[in-house]
Amino acid sequence: MRRNVRRTGFVCPKSLSRIAGEGEEIEEGMFRQMLRSKIHRATVTGAHLEYEGSLTIDQDLMEAAGILPYEAIICSNLNNGERFMTYAINGKRGNGDVILNGPTARKAAVGDQIIIFCYEYYGEEEIKKHVPKVVRVNEKNHIVNAS
Repeated sequence: MRRNVRRTGFVCPKSLSRIAGEGEEIEEGMFRQMLRSKIHRATVTGAHLEYEGSLTIDQDLMEAAGILPYEAIICSNLNNGERFMTYAINGKRGNGDVILNGPTARKAAVGDQIIIFCYEYYGEEEIKKHVPKVVRVNEKNHIVNAS
């Protein structure tokens, strides 16, 4: 059985052979890390320095962007230029929460706007038809549109 096996996030493509099931083959060829989705111009609503870490994101936003709990994300702060990597956790649905937890709380202030990026590895054939999902939000982090 031949199956296109890939990992999301920041796994080196050479490690893909470790995730194939018994009797499965790995698709040969180049895998490229491409933008899968982003939440554009989310407003930071809280910062909890003493929390373990992560970024709490309203569950509606996570679902719209296809981001899973504990998935690796990269954030870019539009106010100060900081970029940081962390992981996403579900916030309360519909309340617009975008909360920096742990050390990431030092990367942005409440009221700053950030872009939340999620990446995935794609094979050459998938790239030809791939279009990233973009979730645009208003100042209260409610979805304006998603494409």
